[in-house]
Amino acid sequence: MSLQEYLRTENFQPGDSLPKELELAQAMGVSRTAIREALSRFRTLGIIESRKNRGMIIAKPDVFNNMERVLDPQLLDDETMNEIFEMRLVIEVGLGDVLFLRKHNADLGALEKIIEKEEKATKKIDIVKCDIEFHSMLYKLSGNKTIMRFQKMLRPVFDHVYTKLGENTAAFAANIPEDFSPITHRDLLNTLKHGDPEQFRSQMRTHLMVYFKKLSTD
Repeated sequence: MSLQEYLRTENFQPGDSLPKELELAQAMGVSRTAIREALSRFRTLGIIESRKNRGMIIAKPDVFNNMERVLDPQLLDDETMNEIFEMRLVIEVGLGDVLFLRKHNADLGALEKIIEKEEKATKKIDIVKCDIEFHSMLYKLSGNKTIMRFQKMLRPVFDHVYTKLGENTAAFAANIPEDFSPITHRDLLNTLKHGDPEQFRSQMRTHLMVYFKKLSTD
């Protein structure tokens, strides 16, 4: 914590070289052993990295570095995985704003191909694969690398919860409103082509409601 505060006070930025261990030890009034241990932990956390002929430098922040190490469905309890899945649903409801900003540069034909394949599918497993592929493509078309990496990183958790929710169909069926009208991937694509962000958000919310309700029945 002291080393982190020192780097902040001295205004070190990504790419800046760090002073040598002895200089840091003297500046902070601690032993080289303590500095070496702190630097080792910073290296593990991805805060600093070694560069040839430059020694240790401040690394470009990687916000998902440590999260990737623990996001294994076998290491997470059901409550945590359900909450992560809920976070995915919330992100996808709001993803439309980014998609509409960049849809002119996006290959909407990629979504069309997925939908055509889904509409021809007869086996449940193939339909599920198309569903996952469609939503994964939305992340890709957003053009936001952080969102894309986040989705890829959480994919094992999504798949695990997705499978579990599929086994809870009976519990969900009891909660379906009589006037419920599902929104298909085709509907979402048409709105992305000809509609507006608010309409897309509303449809995506309805499209994902089945998962929100399934989670609420657990």
